[in-house]
Amino acid sequence: MWKQFRGFVPFLIIASLVISSCGKSNQITLKIVSSLPLTGSSRAQTTAIANAMQLRVEQARSKACNGKYRIVYESWDDASAEGKWTSEIEIQNANNAVNDKSVIAYLGTFNSGAAKLSMPILNQAGMVMISPANTYPGLTHKVEGVTESDEPYVYFPDGVRNYARLAATDDLQGPVIANFMIAQGVKSVYILDDGDVYGKGVAEAVTLASQKAGIAVAGNETYDTKAANYLELMRKISTSNNGGVPDAIFVGAVVENNAGQLLKDKVVILGDNQRVKFIGPDGLYTAGLIETAGAAIAEGAFATTPGLALADLGETGQKFYKDYAKRFGETKEPYAIMGYETMNVTLHAIENVCAADGDPTNRSAVRDAVLAIREFEGALGIWSFDNNGDITIPYFLVGQVQNGSFVQFGTFTP
Repeated sequence: MWKQFRGFVPFLIIASLVISSCGKSNQITLKIVSSLPLTGSSRAQTTAIANAMQLRVEQARSKACNGKYRIVYESWDDASAEGKWTSEIEIQNANNAVNDKSVIAYLGTFNSGAAKLSMPILNQAGMVMISPANTYPGLTHKVEGVTESDEPYVYFPDGVRNYARLAATDDLQGPVIANFMIAQGVKSVYILDDGDVYGKGVAEAVTLASQKAGIAVAGNETYDTKAANYLELMRKISTSNNGGVPDAIFVGAVVENNAGQLLKDKVVILGDNQRVKFIGPDGLYTAGLIETAGAAIAEGAFATTPGLALADLGETGQKFYKDYAKRFGETKEPYAIMGYETMNVTLHAIENVCAADGDPTNRSAVRDAVLAIREFEGALGIWSFDNNGDITIPYFLVGQVQNGSFVQFGTFTP
């Protein structure tokens, strides 16, 4: 029986108060679902996102619009038993959301490749989709040399945008990484990607930004994510910089795509992360990289991720991490606050619909309210969605593995 429902989370989060028989049974249910890979190496990131979403619903006491509506949150898994998101499950999740008339918002996805599949399905149903994590630019706007010719319009078949995201995009992350490499004294870099939409996109953005910044790109290729080891690849890289070793390797990938093994073999052939720097994007800014590579091997590795460093968050952002620690235990996952803010802005949009005497069971009304949000005061500060559905905060934080965990360097901008 369980296999028939693999598309759903192995645990079901229904953040709602016990409804008594004295009048509250007349509440109308508004269901919000998320679709994230909750198994596999990304589970530390995605579990933190789901927990943070649940926390925000609990803080609202599972109510909206002066108690007229009951908020129900369900966390769905888009990963297979092998621990990676799959197109079949993501498409199933999107269709299940569309077919459940009580669902008014779809929060996700984590992987940009998954978003490509669910966006058109949800778009035709008029359902809003808000991602806490997608960074591939082509989902919302064109970037020369990075996105495809039919993007982003191919994802909005009904002609009306229904997608927004909290994560700053890779066309901004690329320059941040290039500037950071310059600050670290990097003059040459070998760029790898895992071939997926996200990994290839961020690698292309880093390539363009590095070339513009005057950093020599010693090589650029897609690695085999299913290889047993990468010793030969690292030997090739060891002579790629005019016969010598490059100063850094950048890996555009998610941790599930054998990034831990790549880091292990990099250290074997090229030395530790002080000698040849290992740099990754947000897909590698997770405890999963340290777990799969080993703490000693990962020591000194760098990664970037959208958002602000903890020290740069305002009072509301600081309070979120304290509240999260009380409810679920301390987390160092930067995406936790992104999950919280995603649910935060969803609930805000529902309240805006009610305030305008609208109907929040109407998916199009909620969609329009989300895309219209401007100057929102939330956990990330004051921000807006622009006309493309992108967040107007272009911030990234850089972290380094120190003593077995990522330590935040600080906030950086393009």
